Amino acid sequence: MMAFPQAKPQPPQLPQHLLRTIDCHQGAVRAVRFNVDGNYLLSCGSDKSLKLWSVGRGTLLKTYSGHGYEVLDADSSYDSSQVCSCSSDKTVILWDVATGQVSRKLRGHAGKVNCVQFNEEASVILSGSIDGTVRCWDTRSRKYQPIQVLDEARDSISSLKVAQHELLTGSVDGRVRRYDLRMGQLHVDFISSPITCVCFSQDGQCTLSSSLDSTVRLLDKSTGEMLGEYTGHKMKGYKLDCCLSNKDTHVLSCSEDGHVYCWDLVEGSLSLKLPVGKAVVQSLSFHPIETCLLTAMEGRVQVWGAQPEEAEDDTLAT
Repeated sequence: MMAFPQAKPQPPQLPQHLLRTIDCHQGAVRAVRFNVDGNYLLSCGSDKSLKLWSVGRGTLLKTYSGHGYEVLDADSSYDSSQVCSCSSDKTVILWDVATGQVSRKLRGHAGKVNCVQFNEEASVILSGSIDGTVRCWDTRSRKYQPIQVLDEARDSISSLKVAQHELLTGSVDGRVRRYDLRMGQLHVDFISSPITCVCFSQDGQCTLSSSLDSTVRLLDKSTGEMLGEYTGHKMKGYKLDCCLSNKDTHVLSCSEDGHVYCWDLVEGSLSLKLPVGKAVVQSLSFHPIETCLLTAMEGRVQVWGAQPEEAEDDTLAT
């Protein structure tokens, strides 16, 4: 009887192969976001437009026009029937995905709105602005006032994320704030540099934040203890994204040097320095399930995967 050696566990794959480049034709792409199942992407343009694309084919499905100035962020609802977006025009727009129509335009912020997200049921939109506030809007109400305004930040809100009953915000005042919306509690972590992006880990135990000292930090959510610091990239003057891979194995960040940096979460070592191009990598988004990454640079969105795609034989398509 022969004993076969145990198969070594495969190291997690990283999205290092360029699958396709989408020329978005909407000026500079300010943000790129996967929808909830990762089949579609949203691109936010400096030309005031929001666009919906097929990730697999790179084809344009819809253009959403209604903002008066550049679109800075967008989010798709859990069932992909609605999209919310925010803009330098101080407004948040709720869109009907299928028709492309504005369902409602929410006014109240005193300056440009940097970030926007639905809660899990898409019953509330949360928006963060240069005016230092987060506003919570009821998507079903006919009233156009926010249901809640959070004004603890002393400077611009650059980033926010919602998970269950928790809200995470990052501000230029150097603080990461975590609100327990059910209990009405606020937890503050002070990072001495302006925050550009915040996220929860997939397991909900940690928070990730990037700041203008060119450092990404992983904190234990309950204790505030620093679990990891990730450096080597350049983030000094731009509001750029960071994120975790879909299985929390890697930390990723945009960089002003044209690369996406990807570190091993536990080791802190650089696993991949992805050469995207010669300009600033403006935005990124990791696929919710697969090893797939979106990056935005200048007017383009690039789709990256763990394996090169098999050439599809279009001659068989009927």
